[in-house]
Amino acid sequence: MKIDDISIAIISLIRLGVAFRFVYCMVRLQGAEEEAAQFRKRVKNTVMFYIIAESIWQIKDIVMYYYGG
Repeated sequence: MKIDDISIAIISLIRLGVAFRFVYCMVRLQGAEEEAAQFRKRVKNTVMFYIIAESIWQIKDIVMYYYGG
């Protein structure tokens, strides 16, 4: 296995996990009025995690391209 294969597998798992977490929190947000603030915060944290994770993989791709890896 190459580093590219491993990184594709990991980013796929991250995307899938974020999608499931986002859907779960949105469904729970609709049903629980008293816990709405908690689930809004979880949704926000999920989106921030996804943005950071995608940024890390983009930086890795730029570095690998720049150094010819």
